[in-house]
Amino acid sequence: MSTTPAQRHYWIFSADPHHYHWDTLFVKGKEMWHGAGAKPDAIRALKQVRKGDRVLCYHSAPERSLYSIAEVTRDPYPDPHNHKGKNLVADLRVFEKLPRQVTLEEMRANAALKKMKLLKNVRLLISPISDAEYQEILRMAGIVPTPGIPLP
Repeated sequence: MSTTPAQRHYWIFSADPHHYHWDTLFVKGKEMWHGAGAKPDAIRALKQVRKGDRVLCYHSAPERSLYSIAEVTRDPYPDPHNHKGKNLVADLRVFEKLPRQVTLEEMRANAALKKMKLLKNVRLLISPISDAEYQEILRMAGIVPTPGIPLP
C-alpha cells in the first residue's frame, strides 16, 4: 500500500561514501538499500518505513552532509542475501540531487532542526524527521516551494 503525501513520512538514511556513495543510486536509478545490516536500532527504524516515504540521503564522514532525495518504492522486506532472515532491506528510487549539499554543521546551527535524532546521534543509520524538518532542510538546500506545486 502506497502512502499519500498526507501520510508520507520522512527519513534520513546514512551511508559511508567510501562503502556506498549515493551517486550509485543515480547511476542505477533504483536499488535495494541494505545499509541497515544487522544493527538492531536500524532494523527497528526500517520496520517503520513505508512505500512512498521520502528519504534524504546522508553521507557520513568525511563529507557529513545531506546529498540527495530518494523515494521508498517497496515496504521493507527480509534481505534476500541474508539467510538468517534477520536483516531488512528497502528498495529506493532516485528522486533528485540536492541543489546544494547541507552539512551536519549547518544543520546543527539551525534552531529549527535542534530536535532531529541525527543531530543527537550521528551514528544512526536511519533516523526519522518531521515534515517541518524536511521542509527546512529542502529550503537550506535551495529547494523552495512554488504555489500549487508540492515539494519533492
